[in-house]
Order: sequence, then C-alpha cells, then structure tokens
Amino acid sequence: MKVALYWTAAWVLATSLRASAQDMSAMPTPLAQLIAEAEANNTQISAADHSWKAATHVAQQVTTLPDPQFTVQQFSVGSPKPFAGFSNSDFAYIGLGASQDLPYPGKLRLKGEVANREADTQHAQADVLRSSIAEQIKLVYLRLAYLDATLAILHQNDAVLQPLIQNGLSRYSVGQGSQADVLKAQIEHTKILREVTMHHQEMGQLQADLKQLLHRSQDSEDILPEQLAASPLRYTAEELQALVQSHNPAVHRDANAVQKQDAQLKSAKRDGKPDFNVGYTFEQTGSGYRDYYMLSLNMRLPRRKRVEGEIAEATERLSQSKQELDSQTQQQLAEVQKEYIAVTSTEDLLKEYQEGLIPQANAAFHSEEAAYQSNKQQFAPVLSSLLDVLSFEHDYQQALFDHETALAHLETLTGATLR
Repeated sequence: MKVALYWTAAWVLATSLRASAQDMSAMPTPLAQLIAEAEANNTQISAADHSWKAATHVAQQVTTLPDPQFTVQQFSVGSPKPFAGFSNSDFAYIGLGASQDLPYPGKLRLKGEVANREADTQHAQADVLRSSIAEQIKLVYLRLAYLDATLAILHQNDAVLQPLIQNGLSRYSVGQGSQADVLKAQIEHTKILREVTMHHQEMGQLQADLKQLLHRSQDSEDILPEQLAASPLRYTAEELQALVQSHNPAVHRDANAVQKQDAQLKSAKRDGKPDFNVGYTFEQTGSGYRDYYMLSLNMRLPRRKRVEGEIAEATERLSQSKQELDSQTQQQLAEVQKEYIAVTSTEDLLKEYQEGLIPQANAAFHSEEAAYQSNKQQFAPVLSSLLDVLSFEHDYQQALFDHETALAHLETLTGATLR
C-alpha cells in the first residue's frame, strides 16, 4: 500500500499548500463583492446611467411652450431715414410687439410621454448592460475557480505519479520492470506539466479580463476565487419561465420600446391638428396722432400628406416593436429551458461522479497498485488506473463548472438569485 499512502499524503499536501498560498497571498474574494465593485466602478455602467439620466431631461424640454418672440419696429414716411415723418404723419410709428406659438392642446403632453418612454427604455438598456457585465464577471470568476481546482488536481496526481516513476526506474535498474512503462509514465508527467503551464496562461488572461470589468489596474493583485461548490436549484422550469416575463432585463427593455412606439403613434395622430400663434403690437405715433394697437391670431395647418406618412411610419414601428418583444420573450424562454436542462443534467452527472465513477476509479487504482507492489501486476495497468482517476476528477470539476455556469445564465435570464 506504499503508493496508496503516497496518494493520501499528496492529496493532503496539495490541499494544505493551496490553503497556505491563500493565507500568504490573499483571501478569496466573494463573487457578490466583485459584482458590487463593478456596479460602482465600471465605466460602461456609468456611461449607460449618464445616458439614461440625460434622457430624463428631454421631457421637460419638449413639453415647454416654444420660445416667445419680441419685436421692435420703426416705420418711416417720405424718407428712408429713421423716424422720417414721425411728427407730420400718422403712418410713421415706433412699434413694440410680442408673439407666442401655441401648439394644439395635447401635443406637448404626448411629446413628453414619448420622451418619458424613451427615458424608460434607456434605463432598461442600462439594466441590460448591468446584467451583462455581472454575468461576465460570474463566468470569469467561475472559470478561475475551475482552473484553480483542476490545477490542484494536476499537482495532486503528479505528486502521486512521481513516486511511481521512481519505483519503476528502481525496478527497471534491477531487471524487474519495463523501460517502455517508465517512459510512458514520464510522458504523462510531462503532459501534466504542459497542462499546468496552459492553466497558468489562461488564468492570467482571465485575471486581465476580470480587472478590466472591475476597472482595476492591471498591475494590481490577482483575484482569488472561492472554491467551486454545487448550488442546488430550488425553482421548477415553470417558475423560472414565469420570472422571465417580469424580471428579464431584455424583455423589460423591449416592453418599454413598445410603450414608447405606442406614445409615438398617438403623438403622430395629434400632429394633424393645427397650431396657433398669438401676437400683440403697440405702435406709438407722433404726439399729434393716435397710437395703434394690433392683436393677431395665426393658424398653421399641417399638410395632410406629411401627417399621414408620420402616422403610417409610427404604426409600422409599433408593430415592429411588438414583434421584437414577442421574439425576445420566446428566445429568453427557450434559453431558460436549455439552461434548466443543463442544470438538472449536470446535477445527475455530479452525483454519478461522486457516488460511482470516482470511488470506483480510486478502488481500481488501489487494487492495481497493491497487485503491482506484490509483483502480481505490470506497471501499465497501474498507470492506466491513475490516469482514470485524473480524468474522472477533471470531468467532475468540468461538470461542476458547467452546473454553476448554467445557474449564472439562469440568474441573468430570470433576475433571480440562484447561487
């Protein structure tokens, strides 16, 4: 049972080394803390929020009456010179006037409603971006945790493989083993080193992505994720799909777009009504003449062809928005169903690995190792059994990563907290 003891010791050593490295460098950072940090510091989110806040000020502009106009007039008689005829003609005058455009009642209110609906759409778009960035952080974080776990498995299995190689070399030196078996074990050791190098490369790239999402400096300390753990799903497929209608950011955005286009159609219909202009002018003449007072009322009649075109366009835009909302809803519901299947399937896989494949592979390895130590077995089956253990441990972590990734997608789709 010498190699079995090596296996146990290597596992304990790898676990303790990982814990010591965490204590010496940094403690794991909870995922929720990183998402809150992105909410506060991510410049894409900040820009989207500023865009939404800017849109909230449009309604105030479009619901205000047009700017009034003030006029100063000077009317000369008999000569182009200023004030000519002012003292000897009652036609010469100096006039002061003011006028105001008055849109048809309801026009400004409907334009304000369109602007408010546009602001709501901008707000919903900011929520879509916020949700997308949160999901990106979750996926990068989970990937880092997965690589961290598989890296520990690689080190753990290499720690078991090294004594086997040394044992094989010792046996080969006294004529009891095969050189081919030793070379094959050394190849597997080199393959593990290659995987470790590739893991470190990907982890470095993921750290760069995560720091960018958090708006951290690239030379800041790397972020240490918490260990992966399976999170149970407490919702049925029907409950998750019901959440899509009320909490999905993309569906909410498209629903606001429908409301905006509906308000745009009402505004286009109201634009067919006439607008008015009211003006008043005081005209002062010479001292021997009576002054003039003028009140004017003008009406602007919209051209019917233009208004009909605006109404037709708004009608088509409304139909387009409704179809996009329906398409978006169906797409999100389909995504929820696919992710639900992924979660439930990986739950079954995790159980199979934990209760069947991994214990069975370990038992097979210990059996082959015991036979090898008793000179009843060749080295190749022992190595094959060890590689089976490595493969199943890796597959378990992959299934765990897939399970948590599917839950992260479901959180984005439903707006619920599932992990």
